[in-house]
Amino acid sequence: MPATRGPIPKRSDQRRRRNAAEPVTTVTPPAEPVAAPPLGFPAHELAAAWYASLAESGQALYFEPSDWQAARLLAFDLTRHLNAPRVSAQLLAAVWSAMGDLLTTEAARRRVRMEIERAPDDGADLAGVTALDDYRRALGAG
Repeated sequence: MPATRGPIPKRSDQRRRRNAAEPVTTVTPPAEPVAAPPLGFPAHELAAAWYASLAESGQALYFEPSDWQAARLLAFDLTRHLNAPRVSAQLLAAVWSAMGDLLTTEAARRRVRMEIERAPDDGADLAGVTALDDYRRALGAG
């Protein structure tokens, strides 16, 4: 498993390799993804939204029942943190670390060499890039 410290690795299309690429471990996902169980408790709005977003995320394809239970526990702790009268930096650090273990940030996914590519919606996402190209041309930078 790659190291979890140090700078965040670049995406594969941004890397320049001068030596042999590191071997990639391939894991075959299950035929049917494991469905997210209901939370089963009244959660804070942000914690419930975070939990619901996991089911829509690309890494959820690899979640096992134990991962979903870890996410439920994490949503419970996050609810406790968000409803507390005082902020606990230590609890927030533990929650953030556990979120990384579930690969919920791009940095965590890059560290384990996982990249999620979403199909563009018929060019609608490229409108901002096109506008930037127009600005560059107008400024004579490209």
